[in-house]
Amino acid sequence: MSEIRLTIDDQEAVVPEGSSILDACRKVGSYVPALCDHPDLEPIGSCKLCIVSVKGMDGYPTACNTQAAEGMVVQTVTEELQDMRRHTLEMLLALTNHPISCLVCERKNECGDLRECMRKFPVTVGCKYCPKDGQCELQRAVEFVGLERVRYEISFKDRPVLREPFFDRNYNLCILCSRCVRVCQEVRGEGVLSTNPDFHRLHWIGPESLQDSDCKFCGACVDICPTGALYARFEKWQRPERTTETLCPYCGVGCRIEVGVQDERVVRVRAKRDCPPNFGQLCVKGRFGLGFVDSPERLTVPLIRKDGRLEPTTWEEAFSLLTEKLNPHKGDCFAFLSSAKCTNEENYLAQKFARLVMQTNNVDHCARLCHASTVSALALAFGSGAMTNSISELPDAGCIFIIGSNTTEQHPVIALKIKEAKRRGAKIIVANPRWIGLCKIADVWLRQTPGTDVALALEMCRVILEERLMDEEFIAQRTEGFEEFKNSLLQLSADEAAKITGISTDTIREAARIYARGNPSSIIYAMGITQHSHGVENIFALANLAMMTGNLGRPSSGINPLRGQNNVQGSCDMGALPNVLPAYQAVTNPELRRKFEVAWGAAGPLPENPGLTVVEMMNAAHEGKIRAMYIMGENPVVSDPDSSHVVEALRSLEFLVVQDIFLSETAALADLVLPATSSLEKDGTFTNTERRVQRIREALHPVGESRPDWMILCDLAARMGYKEQFSYDDPGQIMAEAAKLAPSYGGISYERLEKDGLQWPCPNPDHPGTQFLHKDQFTRGRGKFNVVDYRPSMELPDEEYPFILTTGRILCHYHTGTMTRKVGDLNILRDEELLEINPQDAQNLGIEDGEMVDVTSRRGKVRVKARATEKSPAGVVFMTFHFSETPTNVLTNPALDPIAKIPELKVCAVKLDKVRGG
Repeated sequence: MSEIRLTIDDQEAVVPEGSSILDACRKVGSYVPALCDHPDLEPIGSCKLCIVSVKGMDGYPTACNTQAAEGMVVQTVTEELQDMRRHTLEMLLALTNHPISCLVCERKNECGDLRECMRKFPVTVGCKYCPKDGQCELQRAVEFVGLERVRYEISFKDRPVLREPFFDRNYNLCILCSRCVRVCQEVRGEGVLSTNPDFHRLHWIGPESLQDSDCKFCGACVDICPTGALYARFEKWQRPERTTETLCPYCGVGCRIEVGVQDERVVRVRAKRDCPPNFGQLCVKGRFGLGFVDSPERLTVPLIRKDGRLEPTTWEEAFSLLTEKLNPHKGDCFAFLSSAKCTNEENYLAQKFARLVMQTNNVDHCARLCHASTVSALALAFGSGAMTNSISELPDAGCIFIIGSNTTEQHPVIALKIKEAKRRGAKIIVANPRWIGLCKIADVWLRQTPGTDVALALEMCRVILEERLMDEEFIAQRTEGFEEFKNSLLQLSADEAAKITGISTDTIREAARIYARGNPSSIIYAMGITQHSHGVENIFALANLAMMTGNLGRPSSGINPLRGQNNVQGSCDMGALPNVLPAYQAVTNPELRRKFEVAWGAAGPLPENPGLTVVEMMNAAHEGKIRAMYIMGENPVVSDPDSSHVVEALRSLEFLVVQDIFLSETAALADLVLPATSSLEKDGTFTNTERRVQRIREALHPVGESRPDWMILCDLAARMGYKEQFSYDDPGQIMAEAAKLAPSYGGISYERLEKDGLQWPCPNPDHPGTQFLHKDQFTRGRGKFNVVDYRPSMELPDEEYPFILTTGRILCHYHTGTMTRKVGDLNILRDEELLEINPQDAQNLGIEDGEMVDVTSRRGKVRVKARATEKSPAGVVFMTFHFSETPTNVLTNPALDPIAKIPELKVCAVKLDKVRGG
């Protein structure tokens, strides 16, 4: 994009062509009041405060919607401009009846910070609802233009303050700028808010209750409000003493946030603007869900089991017990569960501790339950098991095919990019058995029978072959194995695919055509297609679809798995897996093992046989083969399939140590519990779903005697005789060691991560990082087509268990709820498990909304409240796994994918029984 040069207040400004004058003013630091404008919104020029003087131009144009031009000379402050702005602002305050006492008070500069104005009556017109914290743009505008009095009569509206979860809506302070309404529509794509203008009387913004609307409580309206009309309650009375840039601790998007702290409490949270991956946007958890760090339930001291009870102890006693219990259990009778919620550095040390100190490859973590099938399948097809493209590329896609991902609930900020793509003209295909938010904008909704994704993807491939919609040049030059795959497609039948999937042949054909002609087309998927006994086959089928159409190795295309937790990608990259060392280097390769033996100063050889996966660990513990286990930041009692079996397995151990920030359901079974710090209380890095390695920074001091996970592991290793190999002063030194051993991280250092992070592969210090993979050739050389055959799920409905249970997440909670359920307002949005059931099924069973139902599978039973909804098709019910009191995963199936060894969490057969008298 070409640039233009203009002069703003005698300063040269260089801005991209198409920028407004206001953009240029902001770039050079010239303040111009603009109460209706915001960088995220389309300019409307309604408040008229941003008028400027342009040499050679008649009148005073509004800077927000006047395009900057080459050579333009602009003055932002003249006596005439300021006089006009004063009149405009005076009229605005009068028309909207905004309280003015805090704006024109002759003693306002004497006010203490955030002090309620006691001289005004009623008090609600004073600073109580528009705090003196530097956030009120109206205060700044009044001061800038020098408005000292308002000649018109202003009547206090005395509207009731509407209390919502997280924030208050005080329309006594609303100036009808419409920013909140527009950001809800233009940026978030929700359109929940609406303007109810009533000048000189009682104007307000509807609806009356956001809880009763489709509001997602993302906080975008709060952040964009220029007055105190919308204000987060936890921020209202406190001004940060310090602000730290770090990362949201929830999903795999890796949103950058700025955390304000006062007296070691979080008092302000904002999205970091103008930088990837979130560009100033957050979801409800990132904006309002960090309160868990202040929970009184935080672990603050080590706990040791004595006489059957967990009692407080000292770190010295804890380490003494650890060394005593772990030393006799070296080798394959020991297992380590690492964590996708911990940093790259901590996961690197976890696998190093397991392999070097404990002499076993029995190390795994919850990514096994999420995306092991992704890593396995994409590595075999392309040579790399990661998201191929970047989040910021999505708006430029011609087609986006979303399958197995409820993106608006699980990755809301990525969903914003999909909505932006739609606004730019992209076609949207959604394949999901349940109705999800993106169905509202979908051009095609493929409502397949759960577990039939392979048949759906193969039929799309068959249609593309039949209609010659392939990219034949790409296939010939960049791939191998196509002829065999082509022959397998010729054996398929459109009618059979329709019968299997439950989707008409015409609908599948329409989707195939749209995808093949997208130019470019992007595939988005998540755990809806990975958590299956045929998860690898699902991904193979999608890889074949992308290669057939040449949708790889170029911007806005590719295969893009969305990681569930904040560091699923990084924990895998760092080798917290039983079969690979960091950067996916096989433990079975003697040369690679030797490299690590030398770097780590190993006294003997590292273990050469692949270790056990998390599911296999639990089976081995149940059988007495695993006798000691170290669990860091995981809660398998709630998250793992067939969780009753998990409890039995953990109770079978001779010694269990759990390291976490709360006394989770898993920690409650431990012999020793170690208090760890949260991600807001330590330094390190996370790697997000698009392979972007980013810094996290300590915003808060550790709670009580809690310690960062990396520090605990180093202290323990030192006591077990490995002080030299675990001697680090800070996490930056750990990353430096990992970068030397992991080729894809070779150019990554803390110094280089300071700006926007780096996307791997980044092989050397001069490399800029990689926006998208497989540009000129696949990592493995040529992309490989894999022949895939549809096979049913391991467990299907029958006469005894007639319903399919699918599991997933909801927007306001995360994983096993250990963090989000400590946040009161998130519990207001949802505080219990619900069984989603189709209304027709509910009617047939005599189940009404709110009634209790027993849900039974071949492995267990839970009792849950029913909710009739059209979101679930007939014959399919849905539950989450956020609520430990309703442990959904006692129902799920541990049957494993034969390649990735991932369990069948997404499909199992259940029966429903209405609780009589319940």
